[in-house]
Amino acid sequence: GVTRQTINALEAAKYSPSLELAFKIADAFDRPLEDVFKYKK
Repeated sequence: GVTRQTINALEAAKYSPSLELAFKIADAFDRPLEDVFKYKK
């Protein structure tokens, strides 16, 4: 599972999830990965 602290950090853009977690989150929202997370160079 994922802790509440991790979710808070994700929402505040203070944490970059692992690729596996990013795909799981996108799947939970039934959205493509690129709709949920934006890559910034």
